[in-house]
Amino acid sequence: MRLRNIIIVTVLVPLFLILLVFSLVAIKSLEDNVRTKLQSEVQIISHAIGTSLGYALERDTPDALQESLHSAFSFHRIYGAYVFDTEGEKIYGLGLGEELFDADDIRAVVEAEEPTGDYRQHERWNYYSALVPLTTPGGEIRGVLQVNRLNTGIENYTGFISIVAVVVFAVGAAGIVLMIWWGFRHYIERPLNRLLGVMERVEKGDRSQRAAIDGPAEYRKLSLALNGMLDSMAEKDADIEARQRKEIELEKRLRKSKKLAELGVLAAGVAHEIGAPLTVINGQAQRLARREVIGDDERAKLGRIRSEVERIVVIVRQLMELGRQHNVEKECCRLDELIASAIGLLEEELERHGSHVEVALPDPAPQIVVNGQQLTQVFTNLMHNALQANPGGHIRVSAETLNAELHIKVEDDGPGIDEANKSRVFDPFFTTKPVGQGSGLGLSMVHRIINDHGGTVGVFDSVLGGAGFELTFPTDDPKPTQGAQPA
Repeated sequence: MRLRNIIIVTVLVPLFLILLVFSLVAIKSLEDNVRTKLQSEVQIISHAIGTSLGYALERDTPDALQESLHSAFSFHRIYGAYVFDTEGEKIYGLGLGEELFDADDIRAVVEAEEPTGDYRQHERWNYYSALVPLTTPGGEIRGVLQVNRLNTGIENYTGFISIVAVVVFAVGAAGIVLMIWWGFRHYIERPLNRLLGVMERVEKGDRSQRAAIDGPAEYRKLSLALNGMLDSMAEKDADIEARQRKEIELEKRLRKSKKLAELGVLAAGVAHEIGAPLTVINGQAQRLARREVIGDDERAKLGRIRSEVERIVVIVRQLMELGRQHNVEKECCRLDELIASAIGLLEEELERHGSHVEVALPDPAPQIVVNGQQLTQVFTNLMHNALQANPGGHIRVSAETLNAELHIKVEDDGPGIDEANKSRVFDPFFTTKPVGQGSGLGLSMVHRIINDHGGTVGVFDSVLGGAGFELTFPTDDPKPTQGAQPA
């Protein structure tokens, strides 16, 4: 059952029934009071003239009898007065309503020696008529007085008033119910339906829905509470999404670390197996190059052999370093000093190409708990890649602190990285450079170092037009470790 029907059935209907019963009882009491008053007046009048009529009957004086009866008409609304003997025969009378009682009724009053009265109707007129025994001073009943009063006042309309009252009450009750129904629909049901609509849309997945703050104060409070709950849910959802992204990123980092660790084991085995042959090859090439009997062309080829052997040794060493687990020895460093150190290492190359490095850091420069040497290597690798991508271009290093994390960006205005390659740039041996110009391990080393520091690294399209790398470090890093040795 709907709420408005429950209110009507449990509140309004019992209330209206109580009011109806109360009204009917009040009208009935009014009617009884009016009739009682009417009867009392007729009885008083009857007793008032009954004494004089008793004397007149005892003395048998018709003039006195007529005069006494005439005096009854001086009272308000007395329309008939008659005197009967003990057998019911009329002795004298005036006015209307003579036929209201028959002889048997009159004889019954004489026998009972008690007055009586009743409501009677004659010729469409309503009367209240009283019969009073007329006694002499000696106590002998000599006749009966009949006094008729016409019901021309409110007593004639009590029944009609009752009907009108019931009709008016019914119409008023219907009007009240209609007004309450309209008010309930306008001020209660519609706001509830609006709130319900918002909840249904939220249930279907539209978390952006919010309730309108209008209507009665209670609904405004309810709307505010609902909106607050939805805002809290949105915050929780955003927090859950952020945690999920972090968990996905952590999972990626773990997979990457596992992959690099497996690669390190493989590299260690390879280095163990090919280390000695490479040493022999390098040594023999060096000894051959010292011989004077060979020409310059052969000596150049032997130099090329030694160079490639050294390149193989460097790659194997990098693979072993890439896959090794590290306990990073950290210290509190100024970010601007680390960036300046990396720029210093590349100073000659920057001047040769005419490249410019822009450093945009907050003032004062942020401090970060890291291994300074390793982070300098990270900046060196990233800026070196930018130089190779666009010699003579513009490089920008910036930083800002957001949500308890330090975000460092290294950007350039080079050709950028294709969308299809962004997910592979940190994979070992992946490179877009020509064969022999890069091992594809530089960004892998960057990923490993940042991962060892508990941070993340990602690639994006820079507003400068080229590639951008974002390094993220937690600002609540543990205290610097002293004396920790790398594994």
